Amino acid sequence: MPISTRRPFRRPRHVPATDYEVVIVGAGAAGLSAALLLGRCRRRVLLCDGGRPRNHFSPAVHGFLSRDGIKPHELLRIGHEQLASYPTVERRENCVSQASKDPETGIFHLTLDSGRAVTTRKIILATGVTDILPPIDGMHELWGRGVLHCPYCHGFEVCDQPVAVYGTNKSVAGFALLISRWSKDVAVCTDGWTGLSEHARHRLKRHHIILHEQPISQLIGRRNRQLHRINFQDGTSLARHALFIHPEQQHRSPLAEQLGCRLLQRSGAVWVDKRIQTSVSGVYAAGDITPAAQQALIAAAEGAQAAISCNEQLTREECT
Repeated sequence: MPISTRRPFRRPRHVPATDYEVVIVGAGAAGLSAALLLGRCRRRVLLCDGGRPRNHFSPAVHGFLSRDGIKPHELLRIGHEQLASYPTVERRENCVSQASKDPETGIFHLTLDSGRAVTTRKIILATGVTDILPPIDGMHELWGRGVLHCPYCHGFEVCDQPVAVYGTNKSVAGFALLISRWSKDVAVCTDGWTGLSEHARHRLKRHHIILHEQPISQLIGRRNRQLHRINFQDGTSLARHALFIHPEQQHRSPLAEQLGCRLLQRSGAVWVDKRIQTSVSGVYAAGDITPAAQQALIAAAEGAQAAISCNEQLTREECT
């Protein structure tokens, strides 16, 4: 039982009645963190859990203070367990399929996949992204263990091993130079793309990073899903322990676009201000859908900031 058994504060008469004060869409690190803070603020919250998170395929979460190396599902289990202490937080295993804002009242109307319609004063979007991997045989099978996206999350586990960096645009050179902090045996694989500038080629050569521009035919993994070698279409192969890639991404939910939130042109990320609020008043975004670095710890921090911003804005509206 919570320390306080008092009922939540009554709604002031001038504040419109809604089913919830905040609806959080997404129950990964960002959504759970937001729910925890708002539960501690005694806000009426609906947490919509849309299923397994992006890091489901990863063996561990790294760089998360006090939880370094924890399994992704265990981190979420602890988060859900701790939410049980806050009676104003309701969790539903539902996605939100539709969302709109009443321009006159400012109230948001949401439709859950179950068909249930709810209203809320604020929304926190923590829906995450989906990685779109290149259609190379073995890429999906090794994703999260032999094929990796973030050196800050997984670089230490493959340090001093021969690794490769995949990319088909000019950013691959900078990515490879970053990876060289963890290994001095780095190769760049462009899968047939030959557009690197002479300056980029010179930088790679100066740092002893080998460039392979021939198309890739297959990734061969070990039984533990670590990478064993990269096979090329010309019949050659390259022994590597891991392959780093920055895959294309798409939002797991269309809600940001439905609500009219501004998206950044280059990355497609949801624009947010310093309070983690989107371009639509009353809509906040946290986690991988924002421009911040895509790490669980940063997602949790953004969720906490979104919750604080929500609570303070709600309080200003109530205490006029």
